Amino acid sequence: MSDDLIIVVLMIFMALTGVAIARLHNLFAVVMLTGIFSLLGAAAYVVLDAVDVAFTEAAVGAGVSTVLMLGTLALTNSEEKPAPPRNMLAALAVVSITGAVLIYGTLDMPHFGDPNAPIHHHVVPRYLNDSGTEIGVPNVVTSVLASYRGYDTLGETFVVFTAAVGVLAILGRVRRPKRRDERAQTTEQTSDEGNS
Repeated sequence: MSDDLIIVVLMIFMALTGVAIARLHNLFAVVMLTGIFSLLGAAAYVVLDAVDVAFTEAAVGAGVSTVLMLGTLALTNSEEKPAPPRNMLAALAVVSITGAVLIYGTLDMPHFGDPNAPIHHHVVPRYLNDSGTEIGVPNVVTSVLASYRGYDTLGETFVVFTAAVGVLAILGRVRRPKRRDERAQTTEQTSDEGNS
């Protein structure tokens, strides 16, 4: 099976998973499908020879994010509340126009795997030939992630850290009884005292 066919199959599965996520109201099932979506994305990155990105997607997307969402579900309902009626045609129009603009923006890009693409003539040779002397790290992937695109890596780390802190802040709150329960208890105590 060729790599192109594998990518097409994975993209079809990802699209079907995305549609299922949008249609489901059970939040536990949505969390599980989101993890599956991330694993499918990681598999696609492996086929595209981006193993470092695949590892990050599997660890963060399918691992950490799933655990954080399950922790959040422990404090919420497992069913999504019904949304108010809305104009579906307007939403479809916005999504279609945005998708068309994004596709239009890719028309002048080089074809996938094109050996004459600029990245193969300028960026990749410099990383392979000069990263050892410029950065001092023998591993090219490490030098790219830690130096050439270090701000991007720092941003990704900051996003994951912020998400973890947010979820831990939510999970760390003490659950207080609802005000209705407090009022009901106060009313019962008052009526008991009045009867005696």
